[in-house]
Amino acid sequence: MTKDVTHIVVVGGGTAGWLSASIIAAHYQTQGDKAINVTLVESPDVATIGVGEGTWPSMRGTLKKLGISEAEFILHCDASFKQASKFNNWLYEEESGGDSYYHPFTIPTGFFEANIAEHWLPYREQINFANATSSQSHLCEQGKAPKQIATPEYAFLQNYGYHLDAGKFSDFLTKHCTEKLAVTHVKDNVTKVNSHDDGAIASVATAQHGEIEGDLFIDCTGFTGILIDQHYGISLKLQDHILFNDRALAAQVPYSQADASIASHTVSTAQDNGWLWDIGLQSRRGVGHVYASNFTSDEQAEIDLRRYISRTSDIQEDDINVRKLVINPGYREKFWHQNCVAIGLSAGFIEPLEASAIALIELSANFVAEQLPANSDVMAITAARFNRKFSHRWQRIIEFLKLHYVLSKRESDYWQANRRTQTIPDELRELLSLWRYQTPYQYDTHQTEELFPAASFQYILYGMGFETQLPAREKRASVAAQAQQIFNENKQRTAKLMHALPSNRELINKIKQYGLSKV
Repeated sequence: MTKDVTHIVVVGGGTAGWLSASIIAAHYQTQGDKAINVTLVESPDVATIGVGEGTWPSMRGTLKKLGISEAEFILHCDASFKQASKFNNWLYEEESGGDSYYHPFTIPTGFFEANIAEHWLPYREQINFANATSSQSHLCEQGKAPKQIATPEYAFLQNYGYHLDAGKFSDFLTKHCTEKLAVTHVKDNVTKVNSHDDGAIASVATAQHGEIEGDLFIDCTGFTGILIDQHYGISLKLQDHILFNDRALAAQVPYSQADASIASHTVSTAQDNGWLWDIGLQSRRGVGHVYASNFTSDEQAEIDLRRYISRTSDIQEDDINVRKLVINPGYREKFWHQNCVAIGLSAGFIEPLEASAIALIELSANFVAEQLPANSDVMAITAARFNRKFSHRWQRIIEFLKLHYVLSKRESDYWQANRRTQTIPDELRELLSLWRYQTPYQYDTHQTEELFPAASFQYILYGMGFETQLPAREKRASVAAQAQQIFNENKQRTAKLMHALPSNRELINKIKQYGLSKV
């Protein structure tokens, strides 16, 4: 029997649950459609993971759609501005002199007018790619913000996302959803999943609130996957043969001074058997170590993390509280099965390099909101489209993350294993062969809304010293002149921005005092 889709039940809270509920509820509130109801069921006994602290620029658009003031979000979520990722020692060991490069959020100057990477190649010995084609790496080095206090909310002078406190963000969304978006909040434990005769979920039974019926159920129950895994048995496609990291240690590090500078970028520092993250919020840093248990012990990984923290702060090694997380790197064989959609950690998780997790939540929830099936008859069609699109996205993310490893010249067993041909996805191997003779560009992407566009591949590829030998073909003088003009414009723009922009800390202090311009 055909059944209209009018009631969406999100099972699980945290960033995934509340962000999904808010995006869907806001979409239908904006459309003036009162026929769609959203309920979120959240266990009072399950703590959220709470370490996903980096977002992509897409979060600006999401918050704006939700009707959230940017200043209010920044103040309540301990948020700061993120403009890039900086990679330290990914090419060589620190003992060999070390190295660093940036992956900025702003695409290279003139990217859509010409493939600027081709014209940078003759200058590669004089200036690195990000510095030649973007202002953002220069600004990040000086701790600059991406905008001024007079810049309208969510507008920018340089593209940006955020660093945020995941726990505070979930609480902030909870309040916004229940007070502004009419989301029904049920705090209770799910005790059973009930199905219709055709296998679709009819309801979830709860300990105190009885059965909660719905037409579409979104599984945001994290690694346990109460609906997608425990009920439906949809397994993970493990990716540990490509990306080896299966453990993480996380710590919160206070600043030594209240007015300490706040980095405008995530810092990722390579280690012998993994890498360290370091992000700056308003009140603290979030620091952690991602590593592979097949190559190092938990004890040694913790020693490395504590040593890094004591070296970069006034905190003594023994005064640091460390949380351990187990990662099962992979993604679901299917994300949408019957009338159940897995979003967030229940859909899968790969290591947090390049902060793709929250962006995937946004993309998934937006798809559900915008492509919500009208009724049960067309549910399977929408599910198949969702599964095709997100399987591609996960594969593309894995290829992009693997690129960071295969270009390294570090010599430990871990890094050598990462470079073995059999661990490199076929598509990435083909692209690496192609890029020996031509630079990455828009022809290398397969879909719109790619999480990592061709510009991102350029930043990583040339940041890590990859060599492209262009064929000896005659180049048009006009194109070369245009490229030189772009380089000069970038240099001039950088100088102006360096002078005009406040530091990350200065802008946040002004937001606390005045708010952001809404002109």
